[in-house]
Amino acid sequence: MTAAEDPRAELLRLRASIDNIDAALIFMLAERFRATQQVGHLKAAHEMPASDPGREEQQVARLRALAEVAHLDPEFAEKWFNFVVAEVIRHHTEAAEGR
Repeated sequence: MTAAEDPRAELLRLRASIDNIDAALIFMLAERFRATQQVGHLKAAHEMPASDPGREEQQVARLRALAEVAHLDPEFAEKWFNFVVAEVIRHHTEAAEGR
């Protein structure tokens, strides 16, 4: 029986691929948060609001469109973005408060 015929081997191969993707996502999120921390410090230094609803609305529309092209549920993409933005705003608020 070859690896292609063995469902356990195929499962292991698929899981290894998923694990690699998860690792890449974590490192990409870390990079994203490093960039948003810089934005937060800039906003705090210039007394700008922590959130930018207009920018967020543009990003939701852009990410929903990208999700459709990528064959990913746009609702999921929007939920993911909203989750991330909530954390970013929390960081920006803390930066503005001098924490």
